[in-house]
Amino acid sequence: MVSAIHWTENNTRQSADWHSMNAAPLPRRTVVADDRMKANDAYRQACEGTALLWRGDFHNARHLLQAMSRRIDRTSPQLTMSARDSFHLHRRSSGHRARVLGKLLVLLNDDYTLALRRAPDVRQACLEAYGPPEGPTAVSLRELLGVIGARQWRLKGVDVPALGARIHPHYGVFAPVRGEYVDLVAHTPLPPAVRHRPATSTAFDLGTGTGVLAAVLAHRGVGHVVATDISPRALSCARENVKRLTLTDRIEVSGPGLFPDGRAHLVVCNPPWLPARPTGPLEQGVYDPDSTMLHSFLAGLSARLRPGGEGWLVLSDLAEHLGLRKRRHLLDSIRTAQLHVVDKIDTKPRHPRAKDTADPLHTARSAETTSLWRLVPAS
Repeated sequence: MVSAIHWTENNTRQSADWHSMNAAPLPRRTVVADDRMKANDAYRQACEGTALLWRGDFHNARHLLQAMSRRIDRTSPQLTMSARDSFHLHRRSSGHRARVLGKLLVLLNDDYTLALRRAPDVRQACLEAYGPPEGPTAVSLRELLGVIGARQWRLKGVDVPALGARIHPHYGVFAPVRGEYVDLVAHTPLPPAVRHRPATSTAFDLGTGTGVLAAVLAHRGVGHVVATDISPRALSCARENVKRLTLTDRIEVSGPGLFPDGRAHLVVCNPPWLPARPTGPLEQGVYDPDSTMLHSFLAGLSARLRPGGEGWLVLSDLAEHLGLRKRRHLLDSIRTAQLHVVDKIDTKPRHPRAKDTADPLHTARSAETTSLWRLVPAS
């Protein structure tokens, strides 16, 4: 059964389906708001749990959202604490921000049009993010802006120098904007079994996302790559990118799941780097509760490797700097899986956050290293 919001407008009781990609709960109360709404009043009502269904100018709604965000910033504590406590405080603050800003709503008509003054045409962006419309739907303006931004990313794509091409991410699929992990896979020496017989070699790319690493492996000459993911959105995105790169004869996209059937000469896995619970589907590319995907990869790797094959684990140590995981726990998990570390190739992050001193997690981010662990079954 679809949840719905209800409100009174022009003395008439109205309703619309409620939609939230991050599974935000249904607002307890909804009132109509327009250009006369003051930021302080909007912020107060949103903090109290009241949703504001916007009926004014679209650009004014964006300005109001920014004003509400500034009020949240003024109330955010500035404390000196451990990296672990800073992370958890950051997560709580991010959750509070999402709850408050998520109370400013807009109404999408049954064809995804947005009946607001100076509103953009969001129909194609919503179709790509939400699928075919099923009737009038209320969404948060914050989410809709993310949907609009994702449409632009999908159109423009992300330049991947290792491919000499662009990868086009879909809404809700992690974009390859951090090039260091892609470069690790692009430049690490391939296992001898792949180098000596590339045309007949097989590789698995587990948790493929956009398909970028599968494409890099094919670009390096691997004869057959099987790319998997648990997310239907990611599978659709990967298939589109594989087709766009004319690699459908080399890359097979399979799933949902982690390991495909069979064995490979090379198994690559770039799991989410932080062992924390995502607040919704859109965070699954960043947070891996209890490092479930990491442990599943390690536990299943030996049985999926061909003789002479390798497993490549691409992992940041950000979780270690945040106090969320200790290095010895990772090494113990590798040993428990009866694996041996052949080599570990390191690189430093190049993304802007690593140099942003205003970032609440700057200390940990500035110390971060991303590594490719070459693993083989222990003899």
